[in-house]
Amino acid sequence: MFGYTFTVFASVFQLLPVAPYRVLALGGSTAVAGLFHGFLTFASALSGPITGAMSDRIGHRPVLIGVSLILAAFTFSYAFITDYHLLLAVVIVHGCVWSALLAASGAYMTSTIPEARRAEGLSYWGLATVFAIGVAPIVGFWVYRHGWFALCMELAALNLLMAAIAWALPDDRREAGATAVEAPAEPVSPVPLTVGSFVRSHIEWRVFWLAVTTALVSFGYGAITSFSALFADDLGVEPRSLFLSVMAVTTVLGRLLVGRAIDAIGPRRVLIPCLIAPAVGMVCFALAQGRVTLVLSALVFGAGFGLMHPAFTTYVLEHVPVRRRGAAFGAMLAAFDTGIGLGASLLGLVIHLYGFRPAFLLAAALAGLSVPYFTFVDRRLGLSEARR
Repeated sequence: MFGYTFTVFASVFQLLPVAPYRVLALGGSTAVAGLFHGFLTFASALSGPITGAMSDRIGHRPVLIGVSLILAAFTFSYAFITDYHLLLAVVIVHGCVWSALLAASGAYMTSTIPEARRAEGLSYWGLATVFAIGVAPIVGFWVYRHGWFALCMELAALNLLMAAIAWALPDDRREAGATAVEAPAEPVSPVPLTVGSFVRSHIEWRVFWLAVTTALVSFGYGAITSFSALFADDLGVEPRSLFLSVMAVTTVLGRLLVGRAIDAIGPRRVLIPCLIAPAVGMVCFALAQGRVTLVLSALVFGAGFGLMHPAFTTYVLEHVPVRRRGAAFGAMLAAFDTGIGLGASLLGLVIHLYGFRPAFLLAAALAGLSVPYFTFVDRRLGLSEARR
């Protein structure tokens, strides 16, 4: 799963930083360039709760195999699209498929990790994403020197490699069947199939509302992944992928040094400072004047953002039944990707109208709301009290 996830994000984080340049080359504006990342994550957010619940029923490994093959087709098709309007239309469908991959991989991995070491395991597994983010933009821009076609062909090959890795994984449906024998589900009365019952049965609403916390932080993350390279160009900083690379290194160190302690300290206690750090980092990023301040902002942002996901996921999964893990990951994905999509889209427009610094200061302000929001919703849902 580490190898699968590394390949997944090595593919997508070559695409996302380069895609704005492709949109600009096809005649789009800076505001339009942000829509590529925005549309992908909006589609992922809207479909995440449904695709997550579907993966619970179909089986997470079959979903990983099928989705990898479909993504190979999408990245192959991008090579032949010469109208940015069509490019944006295709990426919407791409986003729906992407949500199934994220929800299924998260649920598959959670079932593999011992419960007592869940935060530690998620931290180590998450390093695959971090390593990919650290190297993928550099590789992506290098391949892009040889043309957009070459980049798309390389990404399609990576997606096929993903399918091969997923094929080699053990079938999680066997374990699910064994669990069902050990702990039979309680009988459920038949419920008429209506839109309301469908939505209630497929979406973990408590998880979604709590996960809006991460959306407030991911709003700025969406802008950073889409526009940090352009901002580096504006500052005259080389390499243009410097922020993402430093953020990745910081996240690796944080997870190696602190990840093992999250289970012992308690995910909720770790989560609060992890929500504060990205807001501070984005303020530093907005005020950056050169290489040193850009690196400083990446260090602060990465320190919090890297530990936020394992801490939050561990806290949420303490309150979710095993059979609903796919739906829970879908709900978390919906909120998180909504933040990324809004950040990439709306801040692209703000950058177009007012420049980089006001846009990133706005993102920092929203991230600053994450702590009071989490505290309020957590108390309303009674999760912390229930845990005691």
